[in-house]
Amino acid sequence: MTTGIFVLALAACLSATMIGAWLIAILTGRSGWIDAIWSFATGAFGAAAAMIPLANSQISMRQMLVAILALFWSLRLGLHISIRTARGGDDPRYKQLREEWGGSFKRRLFWFLQIQALAAFALALSIMLAAHNPAPGLGVADWTGFAVLIVAIVGETIADRQLSAFRSNPANKGKVCDVGLWGISRHPNYFFEWLGWLAYAIVAIDLTGAYPWGWLAIAGPLLMYWLLVHASGIPPLEAHMLRSRGKAFRDYQRRVNPFWPGPQHAVDTSNHGDSR
Repeated sequence: MTTGIFVLALAACLSATMIGAWLIAILTGRSGWIDAIWSFATGAFGAAAAMIPLANSQISMRQMLVAILALFWSLRLGLHISIRTARGGDDPRYKQLREEWGGSFKRRLFWFLQIQALAAFALALSIMLAAHNPAPGLGVADWTGFAVLIVAIVGETIADRQLSAFRSNPANKGKVCDVGLWGISRHPNYFFEWLGWLAYAIVAIDLTGAYPWGWLAIAGPLLMYWLLVHASGIPPLEAHMLRSRGKAFRDYQRRVNPFWPGPQHAVDTSNHGDSR
């Protein structure tokens, strides 16, 4: 299979997968399955793109490590979202879209998920570009990228568990989750998600100029940053929190950075409360 044919097949498979996610969401009424399927698909097809041999070359250690880490990220995030969805939890972002789109929700959701398929395609290509860096052996950039990706996966796992533990404690009902990582970023899970995609660019880019294609892997973290910070991540989620929590969440916004981790701002936090 030539590279061009594989890339086209990758795009077609991701598109078909998100059509399946659309059907499942419509039939079950739980939009959380969309993000779970997207996570599984991005990791699985990204790993496949990492492992495909190019120009009849043998599969390298770099390809195997990139594929393994992509799958590990995918399984962790996908299973986390699946468990949350199976327990009855759902993403308020899709609920808001249902309210905004009304009778055209099904049609508009279909095309919205095709845009997500396009984003997954771009991210899978970033994985592919990292895996196929032709530099011999594993160098400093590889180990740095792998370390960043592991930190990202661990950090996102910790953030998710801290939030789950906070929610499960009845004493925290009506309060803001500002413990642990949530006290230095309003969306630490999003930050670590972005950091993971930066790792592939680190592995892909060859500063000697021997692998110019590697620079295209920058599209992964750039795209993920835009999606999380300016599009489908923080804006709709925080709009929902402001509608449902009001002043409590505004206090939290004043104290804690939205994305980049940092120290809390010293402001009056009396009477704050929220339930994420």
